[in-house]
Amino acid sequence: MIMLATLIDEPESGKYKERIYDIHNPWNSGDWTWVKFTDDDLEEWCGNFRGSPRGVALSKRHQVVLILTSDYLFKLDAGTGNLLDSVPEPDYRSLTVSPSGEFIAANDYHLDLLHPNLQDATSIPTPVEVDMLVFNGWHGNKLSISCTDFLNINQSLELELDSETYELVLKDSR
Repeated sequence: MIMLATLIDEPESGKYKERIYDIHNPWNSGDWTWVKFTDDDLEEWCGNFRGSPRGVALSKRHQVVLILTSDYLFKLDAGTGNLLDSVPEPDYRSLTVSPSGEFIAANDYHLDLLHPNLQDATSIPTPVEVDMLVFNGWHGNKLSISCTDFLNINQSLELELDSETYELVLKDSR
């Protein structure tokens, strides 16, 4: 069972046992993402995924690992490491997992709660129109997010997502 998944730089050849996750498509980029997996027996291995790296998230609740690259959103079984599904050309730029094990993804303008089948997502409304969303990390059940005001790109904003209610609020910027 995969217990930890971490984005890494290209490892030295032979350092890890490697699995290649490549989906043949003439539109694939020449870029690759490497993810180091640590199993519950502390064995480490590496997965190579087509596309440049954007994010990785592990849900112990759903026993799934999502790997977001510029080319695909990959879904792996956390028990076997087998590819379960993929979505080509994902619109997302950021990926995280809530403390309760739910996946959240964002492009520059929108946040989505991803459903297990990856084909469906629930949009999380923002309190104002935003641009350049960036996940800053979890503080308990709250996700800190930086962005800019869509109508005033020079105005930095801080948002906070409650992972219990999935309500997104604008934090006081004073």
